[in-house]
Amino acid sequence: MTLQEIIKALVAPRKGILAADESVGTMGKRLAAINVESTPKNRSMWREIMVTSTEVEKAISGLILFDETLRNPLPNGKMITDILKEKNILSGIKVDKGTVKFNSDEETYTLGLDGLVESLIEYKKMGASFTKWRATYKVSDLLPSSVAITVNSIGLAQYALMVQKIGLVPIVEPEVLVLEGSHDLKRSAEVTELVLKDVFKWLKDFGVRLDSMLLKPNMVLPGKDSQKQSSAEEIAAATVQVFRATVPDLVPGIVFLSGGLTPDQATEYLKTMNQANEKTPWRLSYSFGRALQQEGLTVWGGREENIKKAQEVFLHRAKKVSEATV
Repeated sequence: MTLQEIIKALVAPRKGILAADESVGTMGKRLAAINVESTPKNRSMWREIMVTSTEVEKAISGLILFDETLRNPLPNGKMITDILKEKNILSGIKVDKGTVKFNSDEETYTLGLDGLVESLIEYKKMGASFTKWRATYKVSDLLPSSVAITVNSIGLAQYALMVQKIGLVPIVEPEVLVLEGSHDLKRSAEVTELVLKDVFKWLKDFGVRLDSMLLKPNMVLPGKDSQKQSSAEEIAAATVQVFRATVPDLVPGIVFLSGGLTPDQATEYLKTMNQANEKTPWRLSYSFGRALQQEGLTVWGGREENIKKAQEVFLHRAKKVSEATV
């Protein structure tokens, strides 16, 4: 598939991306919360439950995987890429190596550029057609610092360029950690705009093809400790306004992360943006992780007899999120 064909499939109407790229540590926390041991089999079993759900392909166009899941067979003995291919769902892979703190404010930059080209070539041979790289930014009256913004923008641009040169589609994920803190919606919008402007400056400077990438950003939200909370309409309006000021029209799609929102919140905010009767040059869709998985994972609870019910609950949420893109 060409980059344009991959993009078109990923942002197809009523479809979005399922982020199932949790690291071993993150997946371990998710399983611990439902009293399930974090073994390779259990981590793999949950992903098998999702991808084998009947008609999951009606809501999911692509699945972002973690190296462990892409490389090893599922408990049923099949490779996950083969199952996804049968359902016309594209396989993606998280390629960054996580973040490292670098200053007294404990801001971070993302690791993973060393050896990335070799990894991309291998992942492509294993069936991946797109990739994801995440950078994170703290919010306060003084943060993020200019250093944190620039170092992460350059990393995202280097990553995206390498990915496109190998023939894969990069998902660029600059996540402003907007839910952490007491800032209001206005400050969240200021920081998100600042970050996105810098990201796209460096993407352009590095020669990344903007029509052959997807943006995976946060929504503009007040901090969870803010004394001034905002309505879905205010959040939707602020988010789209920031994108209009920062995201070039060439970018084909914006696939939101859910970033700590509840499934209902993430769904409602996306729905409100798409129902605002405000035509945008980019498709507004989703690349949710926890917001798509949380309810089904809880119902499963590690028990075989709960698998069918867990799939029903997972699909019910996927359908709701799918409808929110209309």
